[in-house]
Amino acid sequence: MSTVIVITSGKGGTGKTSLTAGLGSCLAALGKQVLCMDMDIGLRNLDLSLGLSDRALMDFTDVLCGRCSLEKAAVPHPVIQGLHLITAPVNLPEQPLSHSAMRDLLRQARERYDFILMDSPAGLGEGFRLACCGADRAIVVSTTDASALRDAQRTVTLLRGQIPKLHLVVNRVQPKLLRRLHTTIDDAMDTAGLPLLGIVPEDAQVMLCANREQPLILYASRGAAIAYLNIAKRLLGQKAPLMRIH
Repeated sequence: MSTVIVITSGKGGTGKTSLTAGLGSCLAALGKQVLCMDMDIGLRNLDLSLGLSDRALMDFTDVLCGRCSLEKAAVPHPVIQGLHLITAPVNLPEQPLSHSAMRDLLRQARERYDFILMDSPAGLGEGFRLACCGADRAIVVSTTDASALRDAQRTVTLLRGQIPKLHLVVNRVQPKLLRRLHTTIDDAMDTAGLPLLGIVPEDAQVMLCANREQPLILYASRGAAIAYLNIAKRLLGQKAPLMRIH
């Protein structure tokens, strides 16, 4: 059965896009058909993290407005079999985008893909609501700083009752900083009020690969790459250990 997952946080800079790219790549590497959708109109970056910036020509609004089909807009990855991307438009559309049209697009996507991952824009505005309108699950991404956790808590409040399954991923974890702040991952879980799906360490390879427009899992086998793989396995119902970050 196909699953639509929105990846959100309410705050910029928590690593939603890198997590979307990493999870999408790992789920595809595990044999699933995956569609990653960049919902960040005007500020799209998912194509960079996936190494598809020169291939994604049509965007999701082209599908919503009937200018092209889902099949034509979804760009296959040249190396990672089963991984596809629909990018976001560069400019804001002249007319408001329809939630019913988005749900129709997702119904079509469910027939082709095992997982549809929606990279939600920062903030809790219309772009966030559009990304969430047809989701089965939500992954709320937060770092361990107080402002990110507050925004995560606010995001959870808005999503409860709308999306059946909510999970927390604590991203960009720096053990030394955690010790200096006298906080733990348990504190983050308590503040966000969500079950923990995974922990991702701060990893310079994430930014390096994005800047080179290279998918992380093709060039790294430790750090964030392993964390993404473990989270992907948990989404598939497999047992995978939480990463120990020293």
